[in-house]
Amino acid sequence: MRLTDIMSGSGLAFYAEVALIVFFVVFLAVVGWIFLPSRKRELDRASRIPLEEGDPSQPSDRGAGR
Repeated sequence: MRLTDIMSGSGLAFYAEVALIVFFVVFLAVVGWIFLPSRKRELDRASRIPLEEGDPSQPSDRGAGR
């Protein structure tokens, strides 16, 4: 008996379907969380960060491990 016969007869396709459903549910939850109306102020502020920074050629000390 070959390994492919054993694996195809073991019924593992069910796990792939469950994983797809779990991924889809988590994906919808994340998308729903991102577009909540209560997050609008935070997303607007984050969208302006590149415009509020100084000269992009100058290194920033933010995130330098302080």
